[in-house]
Amino acid sequence: MAGTIEALVPGGQANPGPPLGPELGPTPVDVQDVVAQINDETAAFDGMEVPVTVEYDDDGSFTIEVGVPPTAELIKDEAGFETGSGEPQTDFVADMSIEQVKKVAEQKSTDLLSYDVKNAAKEVGGTCASLGVTIEGEDARTFDDRVDAGDYDDVLDE
Repeated sequence: MAGTIEALVPGGQANPGPPLGPELGPTPVDVQDVVAQINDETAAFDGMEVPVTVEYDDDGSFTIEVGVPPTAELIKDEAGFETGSGEPQTDFVADMSIEQVKKVAEQKSTDLLSYDVKNAAKEVGGTCASLGVTIEGEDARTFDDRVDAGDYDDVLDE
């Protein structure tokens, strides 16, 4: 009866209630132990939605794999806002520095298609554009061109 459960949980704040409790209840694992380990492993993503996979065996043993929160969640946390803009081309909700974009790109690098920080930053820039976040005071829709022109080589090539 071994199995796998996947859920999105608030980082560092998982509890035995939904979505974990109802899924784990019928399994042989100790729900409190699973929740405690998830909270330990997701503490760095405090409050952000974090994808978690719990694999369990018939003997009650389990392993937990913690994913990286969605790029939008990392951007919201880094830039300090709750929701994106309803009009992202004209109504901007926050501004990020190139250092903040690089930090998010590095956090998300394992989930992105990019081979280097520069291209990962461009992927993050695309998410910034859809959320209504400017980068270095300029529209994020022009970020790719600025990266390609070498405007941020001093930060992104480190």
